[in-house]
Amino acid sequence: MKNLWNSIEAKRFRNDILKMRVYSSRLLGENRQLVLHGGGNTSVKLMGKNFFGEEEEFLIVKGSGADLATIEEKDFSKLSLRKLLKLVEFENMDDLDLVFQQNLAMINPDSPSPSIEAILHAMIPYAWVDHTHADAVLTITNTPSGEDLINELYGNRVIKIPYVKPGFKLAREVFKLKKDLDWKKFDGMILLNHGIFTFGETAKESYDRMISLVSDAEKFLKKYSKNFYIKKIHISSKNFENVDFLENNVLSQLAYLRRKVSEIMKEPTLAQLNICNEAKIFSKLPNIKEISVRGPMTSDHLIYTKPFPAIIDSENLDKDIYNFATKYESYYKRNTEGLSEKEKPNRLDSAPRWAVWLEKGTISFGKNLNIMKIVKDISEHTLTAIGKAENLKVKKYLCGWKPVSEKHLFEAEYWELQQKKIKFNKKTDNYKNNYLEFEGKIAIVTGAASGIGLASAIELEKKGAVVVALDCNPEITKIFSDSKILGIRSDVTNEEDIREAVAKTIINFGGLDILVLNAGTFPAGDKIEEIDNIIWYKSIDVNLTASKNFLKVCIPFLKEGIDPSVIFMASRNVNAPGPGASAYSVPKAAQTQLARIAALELGKFGIRVNILHPDCVYDTGIWNTKTLKKSAKRYGMTVEEYKSRNILKKHVTSEEVARMVCTM
Repeated sequence: MKNLWNSIEAKRFRNDILKMRVYSSRLLGENRQLVLHGGGNTSVKLMGKNFFGEEEEFLIVKGSGADLATIEEKDFSKLSLRKLLKLVEFENMDDLDLVFQQNLAMINPDSPSPSIEAILHAMIPYAWVDHTHADAVLTITNTPSGEDLINELYGNRVIKIPYVKPGFKLAREVFKLKKDLDWKKFDGMILLNHGIFTFGETAKESYDRMISLVSDAEKFLKKYSKNFYIKKIHISSKNFENVDFLENNVLSQLAYLRRKVSEIMKEPTLAQLNICNEAKIFSKLPNIKEISVRGPMTSDHLIYTKPFPAIIDSENLDKDIYNFATKYESYYKRNTEGLSEKEKPNRLDSAPRWAVWLEKGTISFGKNLNIMKIVKDISEHTLTAIGKAENLKVKKYLCGWKPVSEKHLFEAEYWELQQKKIKFNKKTDNYKNNYLEFEGKIAIVTGAASGIGLASAIELEKKGAVVVALDCNPEITKIFSDSKILGIRSDVTNEEDIREAVAKTIINFGGLDILVLNAGTFPAGDKIEEIDNIIWYKSIDVNLTASKNFLKVCIPFLKEGIDPSVIFMASRNVNAPGPGASAYSVPKAAQTQLARIAALELGKFGIRVNILHPDCVYDTGIWNTKTLKKSAKRYGMTVEEYKSRNILKKHVTSEEVARMVCTM
């Protein structure tokens, strides 16, 4: 593991403790082998004056939920160290009470709620404390001989704590050890099946110890688990690699699975198929059905992954999803047996958050891109850890993947603090401006590099949809390079391009719910006797045939969509054509008829088909100065008169049409 400490950069923060704390925290967060998506925490102790002007020691600790990779000063909480240390003197304390008391110890009540492990940071008698969920350490401790292997690796360099659920119980375990320990003899503390703490008198000392201890664990694994070091090939929504997607009907099956999972979750969800080398190798392991469901790397991941993945075999997808739901319900019943209805925690939904698709790879589910990415990252790290643990061979020790017991998993998943967090998220997700109408839904918009298509893609994404924006303009990828929208260069008159664009959509996001057929061309306004046949056929190809071909490819996936909808972008010219516009109006009229027939054919599958007929929308690319002058001249008008000839005497904008697209 590379040590990223930069003495020149760190020198800038030597006179500002909080800035130094931010700097070294980010160094930890940058390395995904140490922490993932909000995992881990850091702290620093310092002397200062309280509100009454008295000298007091304070603990500055990471706020709950903050991500170490992007943490800022405002993401830390400042607490009275004296008050925190008094809390651990209690024999017992409910974790909700602990959170409440920690919050009362905060100096600024507007700061984020401190990490549940703030009390643990408070007890460690060093100024700087770092805590991560390092993959290598977790891989070693999640084995039957985890503690023995840690002894073999570190000897007496680290304090070892058996697994205890984070919170007050863990703090008490450390408290019992504290009085008999000479902390100067240790470089860190290993929490079995949980993570690693390091500490020091300076930020650099604590950081260096973390990198050193984790590097030793990585070297240990490399020496004793050689067969699972595979170079990863990632497929992201921005960097796509072609494979034979249609083999064995994979895309249709993925769309079906995504719909079934959404039905169980009772809300639309995304699904991404991960076919990197490691995921494929993992999905082909002979004992994969047994080892993959033993548990996650750390209980910290449970809120995103549930205790085990679904196993998908392709032979009977309904059965596979049903098996997961049944297994999860049984897991809940086993671990609540003997409790009264009042004592039982509310059971979470029975939908998987990730799946192992035998022989193909893994699938990650999530109601939005961010959650799906978190699940994907965690599952990737998990399968790597499982693979290494299963291949681990060290002397006389029993190895293999063995996380904490099911009882501990349930205790962590249904921990009152996690339940509280889930309730809070559900409340805020649907609260006023935070409600996203199309969250979890997937849209394709053609002709999206400008005008109505661009506005529609932006409006759909703003309302929560995942959007794939297509255009033959090569700038399409740059237009959306800094956006959550996936821009793909695609010629809608090329059937191969259509299939590839749809395949990219399905494998990256799991399905298709909304199709906006907007791509079109507006030929020069020639009279019928003057029309060039090349222009005529090109207009028919772009404005009519392309829509038919695109819809044809999408129909199988729309059938698996969630409240699926198709929008044809036609024209006011269909009902009110003007002279000199036959090359445009005729295919648009035929497209309208195509849409009507599509509605008749697809309605029985729950697919809604609608047509929009915008009047002249002048902020689009087709309405340049030359075209406007030519059209105005045909009507004997000035350009301004022509642009304001509707009843309201108002210019129609692309954004207004985009809002109508969302309404339909």
